[in-house]
Amino acid sequence: MSLEEKTAWETVMRVVYPIKDAEQTLPLYAIDWTRPHVVETTLDSRIDMRRLEFGSMNQSTLQRIMRHAGSSAGVSCDSFTVLNRNTIALKNHGHMSGCTFFNAFPASYWRRWTSVKMVRFTADIQGNAKINVFRSTGRGLMYPVAEKVVRSPQAVERVTVDIPMTGLMDGGYFWFDAESLEGEVIISEAVWSVPQNARTASKLTTMSIAITTFNRASYCMNQLRAIAGAKELRKRLDTVYCTDQGNDLVKNQQGYTQIAEDLGAQLTYIQQANLGGSGGFSRGMYETLKAKKSDFVLLLDDDAISEPESILRSIQFSDYTVRPVLVGGGMFHLDNRTMLYTQGERINARRMWMHPSKGLGYNHDFSVEPLRDSPERHQRIDEDFNGWWMCLIPTVVLEKIGLSLPVFIKFDDIEYGLRAKKAGFPTVCLPGVAVWHQAWHDKDPARSWEEYFTERNRWLAALVTYPEARPNMLVEALYGDASLGLRFVYSAMALHHMALRDILRGPQYIVDCLPTKLGEVRELRAKYPDAQAKDSFEDYPEPSGETDSPRNHPSTMKSRYKAAVGLIAKSFIKVDPSKAKNPDAAIPAQDAAWTWLAFDRVNSALVTTPDGNGVAWLKRDNRLFRRNMIEGYRLTRKIMRNWKRLSAQYRAHNISSVETWRHIFEGK
Repeated sequence: MSLEEKTAWETVMRVVYPIKDAEQTLPLYAIDWTRPHVVETTLDSRIDMRRLEFGSMNQSTLQRIMRHAGSSAGVSCDSFTVLNRNTIALKNHGHMSGCTFFNAFPASYWRRWTSVKMVRFTADIQGNAKINVFRSTGRGLMYPVAEKVVRSPQAVERVTVDIPMTGLMDGGYFWFDAESLEGEVIISEAVWSVPQNARTASKLTTMSIAITTFNRASYCMNQLRAIAGAKELRKRLDTVYCTDQGNDLVKNQQGYTQIAEDLGAQLTYIQQANLGGSGGFSRGMYETLKAKKSDFVLLLDDDAISEPESILRSIQFSDYTVRPVLVGGGMFHLDNRTMLYTQGERINARRMWMHPSKGLGYNHDFSVEPLRDSPERHQRIDEDFNGWWMCLIPTVVLEKIGLSLPVFIKFDDIEYGLRAKKAGFPTVCLPGVAVWHQAWHDKDPARSWEEYFTERNRWLAALVTYPEARPNMLVEALYGDASLGLRFVYSAMALHHMALRDILRGPQYIVDCLPTKLGEVRELRAKYPDAQAKDSFEDYPEPSGETDSPRNHPSTMKSRYKAAVGLIAKSFIKVDPSKAKNPDAAIPAQDAAWTWLAFDRVNSALVTTPDGNGVAWLKRDNRLFRRNMIEGYRLTRKIMRNWKRLSAQYRAHNISSVETWRHIFEGK
């Protein structure tokens, strides 16, 4: 028997197709073949180093021009039909490509994080077909690997191609294309496999899944239903810990009994007080460690839509990594299912804020720019953290670095990723692994209670992550306060200062206030006019005028800063908000979010809420603005002066330890 015949191969990635919502998601799985377009920048990266000046053109205009001028209006999926989860039928002379997010094999990631040296592609073909296997580099250049012609209209013929893992350090994928030479062609059971002797796990590993929910019972039911129906995944599943923190309970939903019976011992339902996302996910981590059965715990958002195959791929990848890593999933928009919001993020240590890895940016639509025509997407990227919409964590990591910070919500996932990385456990956001989740474009945290937790936990994460080299957060804090004040969102300024005072109160207070802080935050915010929204414009006087959207007048950062200085100067003009008889204008939530420019020439305005269900009358109060700016400066300076002491205090307290969480959960 030859060495080749002795090698045992394990499937680590099955080629799958969507059954549900296929009309919205199919371009992520398979697309019609088109001739690849190699842009000049792929061949010479120096071209992208030249700066272009577009004057007053804004980004939306540029993108619109590029779409209309391009040679393609987007991908199509007309040459094939999905028959089932693992099978498609190519139409007569149809030609499809598997160079897609969910079905292209992320070879460079396997090259970087595992010891695998060879990958095998296999597929069952019935009909007259040509199968081409391709590879790419980190530049996005594509090369043929093998061509297989099949003449088998009456029987199934298996195609096998072995691909060496070379030339992949900077990036690259493997994928297959298929063409019907005549008649219908059935392609089924396509898989990517690797030699089993490269596996680092000595046994078949298993995972628990931690889902936390608060009054999103129907969404959580969908997650449980998807997991229950994924047979291959359940072979690797110990327990789903469903932590219910609301009063609209999952267990009371129609169909829950059937799902619970189906999952059986693979479902553990827990009810507890509302401790936020950090408390719910930490409960799943805690129970996983307590049970001592699982090798991994997967954190999964209740309101995300999962691709069950992604979950399976994450643990199969982890079985082969040369050291324990956190495996994260990308996030697609729930309201635009082919648009990838992000895949892998970094933290800017000076600003203590996140940004996309490798400068790839957010929001890539694969239905407009498919993977095969997006060379920058073929790069392998490294990350600092992954959002907890989906993240697989080895239990050895939990044992070494503990659980989440007890911070309710916001920055818990970021801090954990940074903490794990410092301990030698990097995060890998693996292509082909993702969920669909509601993105942030219809949200404005500054106009909600969430602003308190964002600000407090951002400072807390900085303190425990950077004990010596403190971030330059004084300017950031003042900028944030000014931005809020210039938009008349004085409640958010108050929440900022509440957050800074609480940081100064020390780690034990952060732990003790976990169950009650949300109520205090809501109570403080409710005192401010910007938090008192009503249901209708008819509840207010008619605006006396209107403003032009700042989106119609694109500007440079320099001019925006200049405008901000002018607006701050106006804050010394005496304005009595109680004497406003009519709003000066009505401002849409989109214009009111993130920028003060919409408030340039108004003293009060009706501003719609981000969810579109209400409207609030925001009024200029220059005296309050000045007082808040001084208070923000005072508190920020106090933290910065005492940085090393506070950092040592928080790190010594070890508030993310299993013992701390045991006390929270069990009172011990």
